[in-house]
Amino acid sequence: MFEYTFFHQLPLWTQVEVLARKGNFLASRRHKDYTISLYFLDNYFVEVWAKGGLRISTSFKKTTRPLAILEPYLHQISVQDALNS
Repeated sequence: MFEYTFFHQLPLWTQVEVLARKGNFLASRRHKDYTISLYFLDNYFVEVWAKGGLRISTSFKKTTRPLAILEPYLHQISVQDALNS
């Protein structure tokens, strides 16, 4: 399990590797030239912004409402699929 504070202390490239191995991919979207992927990792959300070979992980404050995080992705997320997996 990766605690929120421990995850943020990792170097950015390590955060991306942890997400690839342990995170649950939820959805992706486009913003300008970036592909933004949303992951769920141990009860918190993380986004990875990718452009070319660059990968940047960002997360949200613990106080951020989940609906505010999910709103840009809602048209892609199927609740039924999530319940069946």
